[in-house]
Amino acid sequence: MKKYSIPVLLVALLIPFFQGCEKKGNPPVVPPEGTMIIDFSNFTDGSKSAYSLPGLKGANDVNYSVAKTVAGVWNSLLFVNLAIPVAAFRKAIENKPSYLDNKKWQWKYTVNVLSATYTARLTGQITSANVKWEMYISREGVGGFPEFLWFEGTSALDGKSGQWILNESREAQVPMLQIDWQITGTDVGSVKYTYIKTGSPFKDSYIQYGLTTGAYNAFYEVHFYESTSYMRFVDVNIEWSTSGHNGRVKAQDYFGDTAWHCWDGNGNDITCP
Repeated sequence: MKKYSIPVLLVALLIPFFQGCEKKGNPPVVPPEGTMIIDFSNFTDGSKSAYSLPGLKGANDVNYSVAKTVAGVWNSLLFVNLAIPVAAFRKAIENKPSYLDNKKWQWKYTVNVLSATYTARLTGQITSANVKWEMYISREGVGGFPEFLWFEGTSALDGKSGQWILNESREAQVPMLQIDWQITGTDVGSVKYTYIKTGSPFKDSYIQYGLTTGAYNAFYEVHFYESTSYMRFVDVNIEWSTSGHNGRVKAQDYFGDTAWHCWDGNGNDITCP
């Protein structure tokens, strides 16, 4: 036997030992749920504001009604298509992850959505450039389906920005919504939804939500395909106060001008200050 055979053999035996001692480090921090959810609370019937339902006040609520209708297009899209993955993501922060390998961690748990139980498996892998996220969801029993990738994304290593790509559904596993987000200070300062499903006239429509300073501290910038009356893309800007619930809307296609149109804290039309 050659003299170097024993050292070589020892190295070969020790390799699995050192591999098993891989340094785990800390798991990546799951981005806050606000990175996936635009705040529509000021424009829903169940909001905390003092608004009456549009249409019940004659022509005194036109400005708020336009803003609510535009916001409602996107709110409906989220509720109908993304209720399950968003609910699954929201619950991830309540669970502790387990370590897999190669700086990859996994959160696995169940979540109840609309009287059904789903199993969610979120993975987060730390790379040299960012954190890569993948959410797999399955359902057992009646209407069940095997695990599939419902959404994926990346977040910056400092946790201040990132992007999500959400597939439409189990039946249509095609990219539908891109979400770009940024954190300002300790809050999610900007979230932008872009509809990216190929073949749809709504493709490239977007709504961007953000927080700012001033009398109107929240805003939407909207560009979307209006399929009811105009059959083309229109642009709408909406600004409002999250505390006073008053706001204003600019929409040339709806009002025929480029001026701001305002409403008060009860949703009634007023002259803009």
